[in-house]
Order: sequence, then structure tokens, then C-alpha cells
Amino acid sequence: MSYHCCFESPMGLVTIEGDNEGILSIKTTDLPEDDSDYITDEMNKCRTQLEEYFEGMRTEFDLKLAMRGTDFQKCVWEELTKIPYGKTVSYKDIAEAIGRPRAYRAVGGATNRNSLWIVVPCHRVIGADGSMVGYGGEIWKKVALLKFEKDNLQRFYGGGLIEN
Repeated sequence: MSYHCCFESPMGLVTIEGDNEGILSIKTTDLPEDDSDYITDEMNKCRTQLEEYFEGMRTEFDLKLAMRGTDFQKCVWEELTKIPYGKTVSYKDIAEAIGRPRAYRAVGGATNRNSLWIVVPCHRVIGADGSMVGYGGEIWKKVALLKFEKDNLQRFYGGGLIEN
């Protein structure tokens, strides 16, 4: 059985879905849902960590994720979690990192199916030419998240909070 909770973020309403295995999905939505009668500890932790992210106080997540997908998709999603905060890589870079250098289109497909918004940072993957392509959500959100992260890096760089 899965449960869900919602909270308001700078990017709109966010719904977190989880079960006893961990976090199943994080997504933005236009329609609020009533929170489940029961919300797991991991879901509460996820909400807190996302709020800290949006406050500019968190650059990494420490959550139990229940990734659901093919082995290839999970491999791509795991690689996405290695992209540093405020940095970008191309689909080709991800394909090479997982040992499948010619599978950049398949990487794009797997990235598009990522259900763990921000925590598995598909917004940090861009086209090889630097273009903002292939985002499962609205492109303005991808641009805004990248700008937010880069602004935070610049704000904290040299302040001892984030090493670059």
C-alpha cells in the first residue's frame, strides 16, 4: 500500500508518494490531493529535505528510494544521483558513465521516466550542445532549478558551506 502527502514549493504543489520500502515518486501537480491518513517517516524526511533544498540549505539528499523501473533505467537513475549540485552533464556523458556510450537516446528515455523529481536530478542533464531538452516536466522548471542551484553555489562559494 502506498501513501502520499503534498506541500507547496516555489515550483508549485509537490506530491510525495511512498510506502514501507521508501519514496516511490516525487512530482509537481496542479491538483492538490488529501494527505493519506498515514505518512511514513521517510516521506516526512523527504518533505523536510525538499523544503531545505528550496531554502538553499541542502545540496544532497539522504533518502531511502524505492526506484521502480528496468535495470537499465535504475542504472541511469543511479548515475544521475552522482551529478553534483549546480552542475550539468549531457545525455552522452551519462551514457558513457554507465558503459553504454551509444545509448544516449535510451538514457534520454530513462531520464524522462524518472519519477523522483529533484532527488534524482534529471534537471541537471542537458543536450550535448548545452540546450535545455528532454525534461519530463515543463522546461521553465528545469531552467529555474539550474539557475537556483548555480545562484546558491555562487552565494556560498568561498563561504565555507559548499566546496567546489
